[in-house]
Amino acid sequence: MKTKSRRDRLRSVIQSRGFAALGELAESFEVSESTIRRDLEQLEHSGDARRTHGGVFWTGNPSTMRVFGDRRDTMWAAKSSIGRIAAELVEDHDTILLDGGSTTYELARHLVKRPLQVVTNSLPVAHLLSSSESIDLIMVGGSVRGRTAVAIGPMAEQVLHTLNVAKAFLSVAGITERGYFNSDMMLVESEKSMITAGDQVIVVTDSSKFGKVSLSRICGLGEVNAVVTDSGINSQWKQRLENEGVGLVLASTPSSFSRTKQDESKETE
Repeated sequence: MKTKSRRDRLRSVIQSRGFAALGELAESFEVSESTIRRDLEQLEHSGDARRTHGGVFWTGNPSTMRVFGDRRDTMWAAKSSIGRIAAELVEDHDTILLDGGSTTYELARHLVKRPLQVVTNSLPVAHLLSSSESIDLIMVGGSVRGRTAVAIGPMAEQVLHTLNVAKAFLSVAGITERGYFNSDMMLVESEKSMITAGDQVIVVTDSSKFGKVSLSRICGLGEVNAVVTDSGINSQWKQRLENEGVGLVLASTPSSFSRTKQDESKETE
């Protein structure tokens, strides 16, 4: 079998299984483990897989839930970089919450092998992380939106109100001077509950969302701890966030952010 054909087949196998053992792949494709390792290096370089001891995890688009497959846009490279930098804000053994946005999914791709407890209402994120032995995964139930594959509604909100996480990562459809917005009113209600659950609330969004209006308001501009975005954000928005006391992390500049909502409360006491 030619190298390209083998790698295409290998990609499909890992995508369908979520995880595959190195020896199993070598036997199935009738090649040496060193050949499989070289193939996996290529898949890892493209962002579709991540190697671990004895095997490989799928980290590309979900195989059975192609929610983002037809939504690739000109900002996807920025979203990927934002996800990589946002992952640096997560410490090993953190309990975190991820919503169902495409940028949040990019963040999840960089967490596959990390020792974490992850709460999510996103079927694609849950599918991505479910094969990782190092992740304690908690799926929030509720009514599932077919277009976005996220669980929302009263059941989801009831569960979220009982939780506490170190960091809640949210995606948004628009940001104006009035705050952060999304286009689905029921989703926004769930995101409000996520904000309540998080010691730190971090918005992950590409710069095209700044100045964009959307249907329903999640919260005010200063009601989150940090925004992770790409370097396309303009100076006016940088100043607005600074004035509101919001930490700004640019995808081109690895950084960290540790200020919590409890810290803010102490400052105002």
